[in-house]
Amino acid sequence: MPTTEAQVAYLLAFPNRTILSPSPPERPQRLKDAPYFEVVDIDIRTIARETVDVDGVRVLIRQQVYDRLIQSAECTFALADALSSAALQTKSRIQATLRARLTQGLTEATGMIEEYSVLLLQRISDTPDQYIEQNAAALARFMRSQREIFDRTEIDEILSSRVRYSERDLTLIDWEGAIVIAPEGDFQSDVELMKIGNYQLLRYRLLDETIERSLRTVSQHLQEGSRPSLLPSRSKGVLRQAIEQRLSLLLDFEKIDQSLLLIGDWYTAKLYHIITDEFYLDEWKNTIKGKLESLESITQIVQDNFTFSWTRLLELLQIVGWLVLLLGYFVLFFLDLRAHQ
Repeated sequence: MPTTEAQVAYLLAFPNRTILSPSPPERPQRLKDAPYFEVVDIDIRTIARETVDVDGVRVLIRQQVYDRLIQSAECTFALADALSSAALQTKSRIQATLRARLTQGLTEATGMIEEYSVLLLQRISDTPDQYIEQNAAALARFMRSQREIFDRTEIDEILSSRVRYSERDLTLIDWEGAIVIAPEGDFQSDVELMKIGNYQLLRYRLLDETIERSLRTVSQHLQEGSRPSLLPSRSKGVLRQAIEQRLSLLLDFEKIDQSLLLIGDWYTAKLYHIITDEFYLDEWKNTIKGKLESLESITQIVQDNFTFSWTRLLELLQIVGWLVLLLGYFVLFFLDLRAHQ
């Protein structure tokens, strides 16, 4: 196995806790030299740049905030003999230190984190396809962050999602890591798109957790409200809260779904399509869509129960009114009877 000098881009995404200044949003870097790439409706702001030392390795950290909700940390460092077992251990140790440093203070409620590792290769001795074939097992272990040896079927599966911009460029995408080969050193454009993919994945995960909480709240109310009640005030409050939250969740869902619009760039569209597949974004989208429909159904049940409670109350008032009227007739009858005696 040849000695491989490379860089690693370690990507972290987690809920934002930073109050942003009113500075204008930025635009992501254009992909390669394609002139028509645009990202629509994603608010991206850089909040910090710093260089730190981790176990003697210089790490450049750039922190950004996406849509004021998700913080993305891009940590870049050099890795000597990148495909060796020792390098894999060094990479894991550096990433663990960076994760602890950057996510310090996250509570259990906001502790969702997405991690992703990208191996950036500029100088290789062979063509990209030859290099991958010769180092397939080591590249697979890097992408999955494992020291175990995979069989050939697993290796082929890990290295199957590929996209190239030219004959000398090649990008491999997996759900846990990626390899980018670019002789011109044009890595950043691909990394930016991977960061957007991680952002969307974490947004879906957070949205899924919020929907689960809403479903539990409404279901609990239905269970507690199984006994007849003449006072629908609590049902009214739960119903209003459920409707408002469902509308908010629906808007968030549509925002995530429509946040990325790629125009006029075949490479960007193809790369993002692979990222979508490897990150299971469509599966997350369909799962959340189903849960939103379930929340709508339960909300409708609460609304029906609320309407039924009011109907029962009005019927009871009507019965009381008839009883009062009947009692009045009896009183008048007895008064009239005594008057004639």
